[in-house]
Amino acid sequence: MGNTGDVNREQAFGETLLKLRRTAREQGGTISAEQIREMLAPFDLDEKQMGEVYAYLQESHIGVDEAAPDAEEYLSEKERDYLAEYLKSLEELPERTDRERLRLAKDAIAGNEDAAAKLAESMLVTVADIARLYVQQGVYLEDLIGEGNVALYNGVSLLGALEDAAEAEPTLTRYIMDAMEAFIAENLQEDARGQRAVNRVNEVADRAKELYEDLRRPVTVDELMKETGWSKDKILEAWKLAGGAIEELAVTKEDLQGTEE
Repeated sequence: MGNTGDVNREQAFGETLLKLRRTAREQGGTISAEQIREMLAPFDLDEKQMGEVYAYLQESHIGVDEAAPDAEEYLSEKERDYLAEYLKSLEELPERTDRERLRLAKDAIAGNEDAAAKLAESMLVTVADIARLYVQQGVYLEDLIGEGNVALYNGVSLLGALEDAAEAEPTLTRYIMDAMEAFIAENLQEDARGQRAVNRVNEVADRAKELYEDLRRPVTVDELMKETGWSKDKILEAWKLAGGAIEELAVTKEDLQGTEE
């Protein structure tokens, strides 16, 4: 029970770091040192710990008391080409003044679908701007823009819940950011699952190879079970994940009976 407070504090600290990063994204990729101090004040961090926070923000391409680093330099050539083509395609759309977008927002809130579509059109460039803030997060810029566009067009259909038209664009911006962050989180989870699968295959393959070198022949599933204490399901799952390519492991039809091929 003594560790509960530490766990809760660590969780709260992690959530605050995410809030720091989100705040910076909403401010165009920058945050002030004063904001950082205020948000982290409850944790009473020492100089070294604060330095680690600043390093974390820098790795996330967030500027502290200065403009964010130019995201363009972190893009691959393919991403730069895609972004240029995407922005060029938007040049054909009519430019809207702040007053025009506010009028569109009022009409969209009132249920005018044509106004909602035009408001979304006017914010397509904003999607690209936001996507730039999330470069080097393990996903392609093209996918980020795609997720952002879907969130934008879904979001304009939900504006009826707003009372103030001035809140329309900030609300849509949050929808776009939420969608991109959810996509990044999902991608990270998939990567983690993939890495766990790789680790499991390597673990089984390595032990099978060790036994193979001792026995001078492929090892059976039962032999590997006895040697390691692993379940048959674990061994066969690794063998399947490897596409049956663990040559030192002899898997028979009897082994596979009752399992999914």
